[in-house]
Amino acid sequence: ESATAFGCLMSDMWLGEFDYVSPEAFHSVFGKRYPAFSRRTQHDAQEFLICVLDDLHEAFKEVRAQLCQGRHSSDAGASTGSGSGTSIITKLFEGQLSYGIRCLKCKALTDRPESFTVLSLPIPSTRVCSLQDCLECFFQPDTLTRNNQIHCYWCGGNQDATVKASITKAPQIIIFHLKRFAWQDKHRRKLSTTVCYPFSDLDLSPYSTVSCNKAEYSLCAVVNHAGDLDYGHYTAFCKHSVTKHWYSFDDAQVTKIPDSAVQADTAYLLFY
Repeated sequence: ESATAFGCLMSDMWLGEFDYVSPEAFHSVFGKRYPAFSRRTQHDAQEFLICVLDDLHEAFKEVRAQLCQGRHSSDAGASTGSGSGTSIITKLFEGQLSYGIRCLKCKALTDRPESFTVLSLPIPSTRVCSLQDCLECFFQPDTLTRNNQIHCYWCGGNQDATVKASITKAPQIIIFHLKRFAWQDKHRRKLSTTVCYPFSDLDLSPYSTVSCNKAEYSLCAVVNHAGDLDYGHYTAFCKHSVTKHWYSFDDAQVTKIPDSAVQADTAYLLFY
């Protein structure tokens, strides 16, 4: 299965027995399970990432459930562990948002929690902006009116409301998806906006609740997209966890790069 193939890929990468490692075997197994990603056509890296994380989560969650069931088979009331829905994937990548929804008529406040593994951030400029600008845009309050009205439990009818998101649980690894593919004048196009992102000390406390467990992050990887809607090429920048050097991954070409090269106009996914 794809989880086993992924485990073999990780072992080959970290055991140091090979000069280079190809993910072709994992891609082949994954493509059989998800035929949409098996064809040699254009695919979105964010969609692929979410699919991989979901697949690994389900596989590791099932293993954990089986282990718990075997360990406690003699206990009639023991939990199998599958109800919690946790895995190494959720422990590393899953965060929690809370949407505070306030009725503008009676001022009642309702909190709606929502889990996330990737935060898709709007790009508020067509030329240059910062990651903080994208975060500000994502977390700014919004007003729900007309067809977007809420049904207020306290008022007993549909009412205008404001909604504001905040991070209540920050994941150990947070992934940002820069929404470069956007609709404009009824046409979908790619935004080539330069988004400046910090390498360290990314502070998420302005967007988090007081009880949030983690607030500052350092950049560890970037996925780049070069090209347009119809044709594109993905590359990656990754920081070595031991040497702290940055490397560029461009198909079969892996090269060491200076820190200054990591800030790129083609950034599409950011890993902190």
